[in-house]
Amino acid sequence: MAMRALGLMSGTSMDGIDLAMIETDGERIAAFGETSYRPYSDAERLVLRQALSAARGVTDRTERPDALRAAERVVNDAHAALVLSFLSEHGMSAGDVDVIGFHGQTVFHAPERGMTVQLGDGDRLARETGIRVVYDLRANDVAAGGEGAPLAPVFHKALAAGLPGPLGILNLGGVANITWIGEGDEDLIAFDTGPANALIDDFVHTRTGAAMDVGGALARSGAVNDALLARWLQHPYFDRLAPKSLDRDDFTAPGVDALSTEEGAATLTAFTAATVAAGFKHLPRPPVRLIAVGGGAHNPVLLEMIAARTGVSVTPAADIGWSGDFIEAQAFAYMAVRALDGRPITFPGTTGAPWPMSGGLIALP
Repeated sequence: MAMRALGLMSGTSMDGIDLAMIETDGERIAAFGETSYRPYSDAERLVLRQALSAARGVTDRTERPDALRAAERVVNDAHAALVLSFLSEHGMSAGDVDVIGFHGQTVFHAPERGMTVQLGDGDRLARETGIRVVYDLRANDVAAGGEGAPLAPVFHKALAAGLPGPLGILNLGGVANITWIGEGDEDLIAFDTGPANALIDDFVHTRTGAAMDVGGALARSGAVNDALLARWLQHPYFDRLAPKSLDRDDFTAPGVDALSTEEGAATLTAFTAATVAAGFKHLPRPPVRLIAVGGGAHNPVLLEMIAARTGVSVTPAADIGWSGDFIEAQAFAYMAVRALDGRPITFPGTTGAPWPMSGGLIALP
């Protein structure tokens, strides 16, 4: 029987929280509901950025030094406020929602150390909203030796049902990941290809104070520094076999500070595109089409560069009627329903898990 689920996603770009409602039985998507978004304030974003640095020093994923404790409070307050305002706006009560899928805020991801840290207290969110919550969805996979990322591919496959394949769904968030959906019973394959918006956003913020390169305007007016790009592409990550995943800050783009703002934006954008193309060597065969989701789908310069380097057309999700900005939130709603039934959310081909695995903790109000 289909459940009504809310999904909450705060990604590595740390711009804000996406909320999406879907109706699903954990296999088929019965209906898409309303969506909402709450941006983080500058003060909240500063607290979250401080947590990124502090998290690199923890040796246990449950540790909460002062900076992480403060950031977790920001995360919970913001998520609870968004859920409650959404319910009020749409004339709904807690009883109208069966479950919340709560991703939390990733502040450190190092699966090779058995570590992935997502801030967010599911028990507190359940109490404050009156709705049961499924949270901490990556930990089970990482504990079993998987990468713990990407998680959305199981939803991507349900979303793409009926589309011709092989199909690539390219999520351009802080980090870029690709989901390869073959034909028939072919295995689902997914992995992080490299940085997406994180390096570009951080560079632009440092240079201009803006949160991002809106529409790729800076990149379009700059020239790509091919020597720097070639140096960055020598990083050993790109030759690692998939499945594989990244932390937001695994790449630092040395030398970019010597470039002008326009050249830096252009070169970092080209880097994202080149790493997507490099990821194609880890696929069974090229997809016939790439569908772009996430914040980077709004950057036409990035999409043009990806198409030029891969030789595959890139379509923004919105162009085929998908809610591209909210697909990850929808995915966590979908996974929450699957988790309630103990159905798998990660697979050997998506995270390197030893077998199809369920995940998540369940908190009751």
